[in-house]
Amino acid sequence: MANVTNKRPLSPHLQIYKPIPTMVMSIVHRITGGALYVGTLLVAWWLIGAATGQAYYDWVNWILGSIIGKLVLLGYTWALLHHMVGGFRHFVWDLGYGLDKDVSTKMAQASIVISLCLTVLVWVIGFLIRF
Repeated sequence: MANVTNKRPLSPHLQIYKPIPTMVMSIVHRITGGALYVGTLLVAWWLIGAATGQAYYDWVNWILGSIIGKLVLLGYTWALLHHMVGGFRHFVWDLGYGLDKDVSTKMAQASIVISLCLTVLVWVIGFLIRF
């Protein structure tokens, strides 16, 4: 079909939309879902290290215990928790609740806050248990 006005694209693109919290959280939900694949490979690598032997396990723990390794694990923790919170948000929508514009916007904003708070909580508990 020809675009007779030549003033707008045939189909909408992200460049013409104003980012709103629900849109941003939808995109972040997809990104965190993809990041979970990489993080799960790290968990599998750690388990393989544990099954392979003490020397290899110590080496994997050394890498994951480095500053860069901890930052990656922190990101994985946040991605996991944020994806989980986003999943709960979608579950609530599937039940038919929270579909109002104001409520869905507040839920989107709350999902980022809740996921960050849960990430901090998990890491604080992890460090407290370690010592």
